[in-house]
Amino acid sequence: MALQPLKGFRQFKSWHCITGSMRHIYDFYGHPVSEDLLLGLGAAVGFIYWHQKGTYPFIGGRSSRDPERMAGERTGVVVKMHTSGSARRAEQTLIAELEAGRPVMLQLDMGFLPYFDFGGHDYHFGGHVVVACGYDGETRQVLLADRDEELHPVSLEDLEKARGSTHKPFPPKRTRYSFDHSQKRVPTAAETRAAIREMCQGMLEPPISNLGAKGIRTAAKRILEWPSVLDGDELKGTLFNAFIFINERGGTGGGIFRFMLSRFLREAAGITGDDCLLPIADEFHGIAQEWDELGYWFRDISQVEDPAARLGESTAPLLQLADREQAAWGRLSEWV
Repeated sequence: MALQPLKGFRQFKSWHCITGSMRHIYDFYGHPVSEDLLLGLGAAVGFIYWHQKGTYPFIGGRSSRDPERMAGERTGVVVKMHTSGSARRAEQTLIAELEAGRPVMLQLDMGFLPYFDFGGHDYHFGGHVVVACGYDGETRQVLLADRDEELHPVSLEDLEKARGSTHKPFPPKRTRYSFDHSQKRVPTAAETRAAIREMCQGMLEPPISNLGAKGIRTAAKRILEWPSVLDGDELKGTLFNAFIFINERGGTGGGIFRFMLSRFLREAAGITGDDCLLPIADEFHGIAQEWDELGYWFRDISQVEDPAARLGESTAPLLQLADREQAAWGRLSEWV
């Protein structure tokens, strides 16, 4: 008999690993909230360019805040993060929760999950999030809900590799999340405006030049320096990495989260009763399309013999995106 999910657990396709996993948990507890709304209420959309020694340069569209907790607060849910330095204790806690009939949201390194195929790349990202939604003690397998429409049986041994990964820059530290839905509710207009205000501040008034619209311009400059700090294989890996974190394959919903942001703003228009958000939502949809085009450029350049000679082609699109983002976030800030 195939490993079965917990009673009452429903699986569905999602865009982003964190908001998709949260939606699975919310749905299980009878609290239907779209993942676009969870993303926006968590003030999770931003921009970051980061290069930590020993890792690939990172281009991302998430904010550096605590979106899980903030989305929870704005929907009446208490979300807590728990980490563990002990593989044994982490496994015992997980099994106890599943045997009690409660699904568990886990952070792990997707590079160790056997159902992923990265086309021969030794790819690691420890910020991936899934939901454990079933357990078989005889086979020692856990059932995982990811972003696709299938459920994936994974051995406890493989799961520990993924949870205990030390790959930088986001080692998962065997993180799990707990949820208390006892005070669940719909978000208010004021809370929705506050979330939008926080995202605008992050994009327009970042504390450092690696973040926000300034960060996009920083990325345009730093990309030209990659050949001086990366060897040939590292450069190709970095380019492929950039594609992953812009494209929907990497869990952004496509367009480095801007498609999801556009849909959130449409929901926000309904919550606030203000249709002035709709043309701004359209603008971000167009921005998302430009990000996707750039993402595919990163993928294609990662496959040529001498990608260093082509890096200058990214400058103009990135600076154009920086200008469009600055203007769109500025309009949104004025609305707030």
